Amino acid sequence: MKHKTPIIKINNLSKIYPNGYGIFNIDLCVNQGEVFGYLGPNGAGKSTTIRTIMGYIKPDQGSCEVFDYSSWKDAATIQSQVGYLPGEIAFPEFMTGTEFIKLVYNLRNQTNWNEVEELIKYWEFDPNKKIKKMSKGMKQKVGLIIAFMHHPQLIILDEPTSGLDPLMQQKFINLVNQRKSQKTTFLMSSHIFEEIEKTCDNVAIIKSGKIVSSFDLEKLRQENERYYTVVFKSNDVLKKYKVLKQELNSVTYSVLPGQVPEFVKDLNNYEIEMISENPFSLEKYFMNFYKEEGEQHA
Repeated sequence: MKHKTPIIKINNLSKIYPNGYGIFNIDLCVNQGEVFGYLGPNGAGKSTTIRTIMGYIKPDQGSCEVFDYSSWKDAATIQSQVGYLPGEIAFPEFMTGTEFIKLVYNLRNQTNWNEVEELIKYWEFDPNKKIKKMSKGMKQKVGLIIAFMHHPQLIILDEPTSGLDPLMQQKFINLVNQRKSQKTTFLMSSHIFEEIEKTCDNVAIIKSGKIVSSFDLEKLRQENERYYTVVFKSNDVLKKYKVLKQELNSVTYSVLPGQVPEFVKDLNNYEIEMISENPFSLEKYFMNFYKEEGEQHA
């Protein structure tokens, strides 16, 4: 079995605010070279967890380590080695994008300006505008360049594609997968299921400040029920398997992975007009944990 090196280790982490909300007994482990997705709606506790990892918030209990350093005690050491994009970006608006990128570049003592220019070109925007005049999407691109441009071992992203159009969201997915192939580690909070499905190895779902599910995404895909919609040529339909929906001779089935060969074999006994498989949906899986709506937590 391949040995895994933990980059982020969180044990029994809690931060409770005066209003009673926060995060409670969080356990997470992010290993080297993986993309870890952190899923939850606004207010579920994603940003509080990330700010604690970065050392901006002192936890009430538990431990949080990055590169075996304490997030709170060794925050400056960790922050110098991490690429970070916060959910709420505050830029000096009187500067241009280029001026601010160069400021951070010089503070980090970087020497790879050609690569930085390639990132600017990759994101297809003019960084010479004053930040004050930039759209939300353009500001997001500045933040992404700063998070990626020094080739950190670990990149932490809080809602990374907020404000980006679908074309740029796809470019983001491509860039994450490229860096992943170079063994960069990611922790990424998002509520966009597609980018989680296309990039992440492992995922945790947070609800009301607590982890309610943590799983290997590919394993979940393999083990999850399969959904098939079958249109029969007559009203004589297969009834042996769990039916989710039926409209006349069109039936949608839920089939366990181990039942699939038998299901296909049984269909051979019927005349069929069409069959389609509905692919695994992380969104549907996620929504199982949020059936009772109306909860907003800080």
